[in-house]
Formats: sequence, C-alpha cells, structure tokens
Amino acid sequence: MTTTDEILASAPQRSEQLATPELTATPQRKLAVLTCMDARLDPLRMLGLRVGEAHILRNAGALATDDAIRSLSVSQRLLGTQEVLVIMHEQCGLLNASEDDFKAALAESGVLPSWRLGAFDDLEATLAASVARLRASRELPFRETVRGLIYDPDTGALREPSP
Repeated sequence: MTTTDEILASAPQRSEQLATPELTATPQRKLAVLTCMDARLDPLRMLGLRVGEAHILRNAGALATDDAIRSLSVSQRLLGTQEVLVIMHEQCGLLNASEDDFKAALAESGVLPSWRLGAFDDLEATLAASVARLRASRELPFRETVRGLIYDPDTGALREPSP
C-alpha cells in the first residue's frame, strides 16, 4: 500500500475535524507566508497561527520565483492579504547545493528544464534578495510589508536578520 493509499483509506475518519465551513478563502490575519517545502517546517505552528489565518506558499528554498509572485499577487489582489513573510531556514537542502551537478543529473535523464535549481551559498543574502525582489514586484500592491525571517529547525528559534 502506498502512502497515498493509506491517506485515502484514513481520510473519512478525519473529514469532520478538517471541515472548515465557517472560513473563507480570505485569510483572517491578512498574511501570506512564503516558506520552504522542507518537511521539518510546520508554518502554522511556527508562527502561532491557526487554519484560516494566513495563506501558506511553499517551494524549494522559499525563493521569490515567478510562480511565488503570481501566487502572492492573487493572495493580495483577489484575497485581501496585506503582509508577506518570507521564511527561510538553517540546513536548507538548497544551501550549498550545486546547480551544475543538479543540471548534469537531469541531463543524464534526458531532461532540460526551463528553470534553475535555485541553489545558494549565503542564507541571509538569499533571503535579502528574495525580500528585495518581492518589494520591487509591482504585481504586489502591499510591497512595503514584506519581511524576511530565518528559522532554525534544531532549536525552533525564529529570527529576523539585521538589514
């Protein structure tokens, strides 16, 4: 049995506790969070939020990609969010990864993607660049409220780097 099969088999027991008919697609706290897909991160718990209070966007590295900007634009322009948090983390899989090695591995499989891995060597500099890109994105009407944080999965600490 696959993990998906197990999830589907147990879904009926969870449906009642997961139903949220009292909520809308508009986050109650008017917050959107862009964070990494790392399985150790639980953004709602990390930020002391509940379901329905924020939009949570996840990608490899918490990078301000074109698709992240698209989703944040929808979040702000159609669904009322006014603040953005970009949360990167210590020990990220993209930290010190090799663009060239990843590209070569894909090429060996006959794959030539139109995107790049997004590897980085400096966590704080990359976070600053993502925040700067979002603050410069005219697709976002609330650019001045974009902030960046760094999470440490070993300690649970969350910090805002110095500008």
